[in-house]
Amino acid sequence: MPTRVLAVPVKDLVEAKQRLVPALAPEQRRALAAAMLEDVLAALAGARLDAAWVVTRDAAVAAIARRFGATVVTEAENRGHTAAVAAAQAHARAEGVTLFATIPGDVPCVTAAEIDALLDAAAGGPAVAFAASRSGAGTNGVAMTPADAMPLRFGEPSFEHHLAAARARGLTPCTLALPGLALDVDGPDDLELVRTERAGTHTARLVAGWDAARPRARAGCA
Repeated sequence: MPTRVLAVPVKDLVEAKQRLVPALAPEQRRALAAAMLEDVLAALAGARLDAAWVVTRDAAVAAIARRFGATVVTEAENRGHTAAVAAAQAHARAEGVTLFATIPGDVPCVTAAEIDALLDAAAGGPAVAFAASRSGAGTNGVAMTPADAMPLRFGEPSFEHHLAAARARGLTPCTLALPGLALDVDGPDDLELVRTERAGTHTARLVAGWDAARPRARAGCA
């Protein structure tokens, strides 16, 4: 029976990163979403977890998950991040999971040490721990004991809402500042941050390749 499980909800790759439509072509956005998921799963593989779950309906996402040893929790349809996490929580309850955590699939700078810190902060429960997005408004990491300690609802300003909801249930939330986990990729500026902050990731190498292929103006040309 798994005791420490982390779930990663992932939408269809073809629909990924809609906010980057003005900056990236569809095939680039698909490649970016896949690279970010690989980085997240690589970090999970190094963390102290009994299991990593990927919640998705996309066959390509499922193939990546299995390649990294993650379990696929299949969605019948893409109902959004909040519904995917709720489905994972329900699955965790049914499986007898003690400590449940979740992070998104677009945080390529997350590290195994950050994941361990998030889970450790909620161990022994009843307890909940939260890590904010870089803006401070969103919630990029949650861990809780037991797995159904509280429902979750994502989308800014979810971080303050989660803290208030935890306190309303008599829980004292632990908050963690985890820089790698905080950096979710939503806009072009985030791509540059990923490229410079963690050069060894799949995502950084992908973005660096795009930069290298971009035509550069020659000095002295009209």
